[in-house]
Amino acid sequence: MTADVGRVADQLARHPRRGSSGPASRRLARLDAVIGLSFVAPVVIGVVALGLVPFGFVIWYALHDWSPLIGEFTWTGTENFTRLFADAAVWEAFGTTLKFAALLMVLNICLAMALALLLNTKLRGTTTFRTFFFSPVIVSTVAWVLVWNYLVAANGGVNGFLAMIGIQGPNWLRDPAWALVTLVVIQVFKGVGMNMILFLAALQNVPGDLKEAARIDGASPTRVFRSITLPLITPTILLVTMITMIGAMDVFAPIQIMTQGGPGRSTTVISYLLYKTAFEQQDFGYASAIGVALFVVVLVFAALQWGSRKKWVHDEV
Repeated sequence: MTADVGRVADQLARHPRRGSSGPASRRLARLDAVIGLSFVAPVVIGVVALGLVPFGFVIWYALHDWSPLIGEFTWTGTENFTRLFADAAVWEAFGTTLKFAALLMVLNICLAMALALLLNTKLRGTTTFRTFFFSPVIVSTVAWVLVWNYLVAANGGVNGFLAMIGIQGPNWLRDPAWALVTLVVIQVFKGVGMNMILFLAALQNVPGDLKEAARIDGASPTRVFRSITLPLITPTILLVTMITMIGAMDVFAPIQIMTQGGPGRSTTVISYLLYKTAFEQQDFGYASAIGVALFVVVLVFAALQWGSRKKWVHDEV
């Protein structure tokens, strides 16, 4: 026994504990720091080079009157931002953007949750069903939009089907009352598969013994979902809500391909207005100011969602 204790003491003397302050411990700490930094360095470099630096240039351009066609690059200070706050077209575009984002979030999240609950029942054919709804996620956005552009045309497949059952469908993309809703529905079907998979993963991680205990106590399926399942998947609901909101606020491709902001300005969201200002009007300074404003709006909404998590997300303290 004495020999064993002596051997352990000798090993501890030659290999100091991590908490000690010897030279070997400091070298190990430095090595750990270097290894940790080497893992995070590519991400940090990517964020700085592809995110922070370009955004810094956007802010710099927003403080100038920049028209490449005439070679003008003049310092104007906050003039572009002052102009932005007084521009009715910008406020209208922001209103359209918020309407688009709200409709998309409600439809996408509700449909994704319903599909995930259906798939979680483990019925026959769920694998095919899941593949059917997830496949649009991996399809090119341009290809997806082009197909739907044909389907929702005045003489397209959707109106052809409606005519078969005696319904006269509208011109979905040329009617101001339907254009924005049509774009929302197309985007919902494009992205609902990703949210469905996230919800399904969360539902499958809910402990089955908790739900079984509630059923034994006489809880109905609705009560089990409301009192056990829903609170336990709130972290995923937060994630899905934030991702969907950010994606909805910067939608561009469907509008550019299908409506070009029309009819009138009924589908002119802020990202499309930014594009028109920069590349059609060649007013890059003002377009940069619009881009900064869009970033601030998205950041505020994301911060509000993140800040509210302690009130409704399970396990948040």
